[in-house]
Amino acid sequence: MIKIIDARKTYAKTGGRIPREAVFDRSAAAATASAQIAETVAQIIADVKTRGDAALREYTLKFDKADVAAPEVTAAEFAEAEKACGPEFKALLERAADNIRGYHSLQRREGFETHNAQGVVTGQRVLPLARVGVYVPGGTAAYPSTVLMDVIPARIAGCPEIIMVTPPGKDGRVPAAILTAARIAGVTRVFKVGGAQAIAALAYGTESVPAVDKIVGPGNAYVAEAKRQVFGQVSIDMIAGPSEILIVADGRSRPDWVAADMLSQAEHDRMASAVLVTDSEELAAAVSAELERQIPLLERRDIARASIDANGRIIIAGDLSAAVDTANEIAPEHLELCVDDPFDWLRRIRNAGSVFLGRYCPEALGDYFAGPNHTLPTSGTARFSSALSVDDFVKKVQYISCDAASLAACAADVDNFARTEGLTGHGYSATIRMANGKGQMAN
Repeated sequence: MIKIIDARKTYAKTGGRIPREAVFDRSAAAATASAQIAETVAQIIADVKTRGDAALREYTLKFDKADVAAPEVTAAEFAEAEKACGPEFKALLERAADNIRGYHSLQRREGFETHNAQGVVTGQRVLPLARVGVYVPGGTAAYPSTVLMDVIPARIAGCPEIIMVTPPGKDGRVPAAILTAARIAGVTRVFKVGGAQAIAALAYGTESVPAVDKIVGPGNAYVAEAKRQVFGQVSIDMIAGPSEILIVADGRSRPDWVAADMLSQAEHDRMASAVLVTDSEELAAAVSAELERQIPLLERRDIARASIDANGRIIIAGDLSAAVDTANEIAPEHLELCVDDPFDWLRRIRNAGSVFLGRYCPEALGDYFAGPNHTLPTSGTARFSSALSVDDFVKKVQYISCDAASLAACAADVDNFARTEGLTGHGYSATIRMANGKGQMAN
């Protein structure tokens, strides 16, 4: 049964605004588990660095129960996957890919060049990363949508090499839908390896898997920890936590729709969080009842049940303004505004990975089809980070140029600044170029 919190009483002193930690409790047991995961991941990374492909094969056999002698997906496997996927689902993937390309194409960045008041030329070049790695989860479900979401922005950015890793099934094969999506999105190479060992392979390279410049894509706790540990050797997009949805709904919302949207995230995994914030006691009670009715109907009912019981919350706020304040405090991965005039409330939203506006906009629309990215900040990091985008696959190189006249116009300022910081050599490197090379080193 989901937990109901009456914020009007419990958090009256803050106007009904609830801190994130009060909703998502991280227990000591979870901290202990994290430490154990970190130790295991460190051992796996060190092993892959030392033994390369041999370690990958052993871990794939151990964790995925598949003996994969050659990790790279072959052209024949791609062809078989396309046939197995079928024309109808392939066409659906194409339609989704078109929407994703259309949205992300608007994110392309151009460089610039300008001349400042002293005549110094300054500018910035926007360059694609040379080689990126995309992690696509497997295990309890296959996610072709993640392939499209994580690969298409890299392709639009102009990355020449996109390396994808994903765990194989027990038969040593990658699901047909995953490989078909990879071909549609424009992946360069695919390797049948998952878990922390796949992240290690992308970071350091093996005999088969090339090392990359950046790793993106969600995964389980071991994948997330591996990304944390290899950061610095490579760049990463974010540390993805369990899936989250927060729904702000008024009393006019249908409880069956709201419950269904909460369960769309609860079925992801047992650690997923589904939260409703409403100003209606009646809706709170009705949604609680609907959850109990709908959970047994799901194929992944056991996962949804565990998620709702452990991490589900219904929060009763004093009014919609307090509900929105709570949403900003929690900074959820997905935020639905099931209210009248949702665009008016959108102006108040500062912290959310992706916002879904109106009663006819379920979060699942963003997962698969609408176009905006579904790789989003979790665990409150929407306070300072953003959805995966084309920006994640480029770097900016700035440049400066000036002639004798423009340096003369600002050399004294450079020297003055340098003297203030006690770095007189900095100033001298500018003044030595002035007055026919007779600049003096400051004492």
